[in-house]
Amino acid sequence: MRTAIVITVSDSAFAGDREDLSGPAVADRLDAAGFHIQGSAIVPDERAQIKDAILDAVPRANLVVTSGGTGIAHRDITPEVTREVCEKLIEGVSEQMRAQGLKHTPLAALSRGLCGTRGNTLILNLPGSPKGAVESLEAVLDLLPHMIDLLQGKTGHGEASAAKR
Repeated sequence: MRTAIVITVSDSAFAGDREDLSGPAVADRLDAAGFHIQGSAIVPDERAQIKDAILDAVPRANLVVTSGGTGIAHRDITPEVTREVCEKLIEGVSEQMRAQGLKHTPLAALSRGLCGTRGNTLILNLPGSPKGAVESLEAVLDLLPHMIDLLQGKTGHGEASAAKR
């Protein structure tokens, strides 16, 4: 069973000034794709809280998804924190999300979300808007099971893998 934890990075949602819509939307989409949601969290746009939330989630899930903090405003630091905690970055996944997003809005070019790994866990940054978060997730959703399998040591390239290429 594939597991996921969703972390919303938002000052206003953390303060209770705004309802978190992106985290639940991402969790619902992952659930529909067969992921078991292990938990969720809302943290402010603060380096220490983002880092602690990601590091707390990593040993408990195959996939840690953040939503928010990927833009260019001064407090948007989720990619910087993600870069700190990841052992490997997977640039093609980020490129795929932005490329698909550009089909919907030119503002997708401003998203700086990353994808990387820490241990056996995949970490994926999504935009903070519910629509942008779900669209970005859907752009790479079919890749997630294979990436998780690879991180779990399932590296065989049998007939099934070859047929997908």
